Amino acid sequence: MESKIISSFDGTKLFLKKDMPINPKAIVLIVHGLCEHQGRYDYLTQKLNQKGFGVYRFDHRGHGKSDGIRVYYDDYTQIFEDVNVLVDLIKKENTNLPLFLIGHSMGGYAISLYGSHFPSKADGYVLSGALTRNNANIGTALEKDLDPMTYLPNELGSGICSDPKVVEAYAKDPLVEKEISAGLFYSLFGGLDWLKENSHRFVDPILVLHGANDGLVSEKDSRDFFGDISSENKTLKIYAKLYHEIFNEYSKDEVIGDVLFWLEKQLNPRHLDISYGSSDDSMIADMGI
Repeated sequence: MESKIISSFDGTKLFLKKDMPINPKAIVLIVHGLCEHQGRYDYLTQKLNQKGFGVYRFDHRGHGKSDGIRVYYDDYTQIFEDVNVLVDLIKKENTNLPLFLIGHSMGGYAISLYGSHFPSKADGYVLSGALTRNNANIGTALEKDLDPMTYLPNELGSGICSDPKVVEAYAKDPLVEKEISAGLFYSLFGGLDWLKENSHRFVDPILVLHGANDGLVSEKDSRDFFGDISSENKTLKIYAKLYHEIFNEYSKDEVIGDVLFWLEKQLNPRHLDISYGSSDDSMIADMGI
């Protein structure tokens, strides 16, 4: 494991962690969600490493150990431009290795924007509970003329997971941000407006995952985004009993297994067989876990 600080496109210092197995067959960049940090993805990283995937993960600006005004963006473009800096770094350090992006919640929002702006720079994408439409009306009650530096309490906690231990750990985690700026919400809204009008620009392979019991980001976001994108190789899976953080749920091993299976299929399409009753890469599956 290696940790270091890198400079983003505007000089903001971002905290980066790398976990690399011997002779990795591909690289995965994990992009975390709102108010959290990359350290909450240790288990997912471990499982990816065990299967030969190198993992990069970083703290968003204003999150975790990265610099920047806390939980704030001037403009929605900053979030995917930071991702682009990481992608360029990964490609420089891992010449000729396939690269996949996994994004949870706001991280899924970030990589959806990224893929729509920079088609074919990554070999595939995995979305987890991604904010791509805002059918749950997150933050829409905010006054339009609030000072962007106005801060509101982080009320995500109890809805993140059905496992009370995960909820408790989230509440006690000193690196989880306790407040969210109005400016961040305004930036998110701008990106969502753009994404709704431009999802057809997304053309790369993608696995879209969502918990049906997600009380923070509506599963309809994923269904709508899935229907609007132009990818020929796309799969949507809705997990009937899961909450927002599907990688932390009781059945996380099955969810991660689905991700690993999909990643392997992208690397070796002729050697894996889909078992969901479809020969088409464009599939929708509602899972009963």
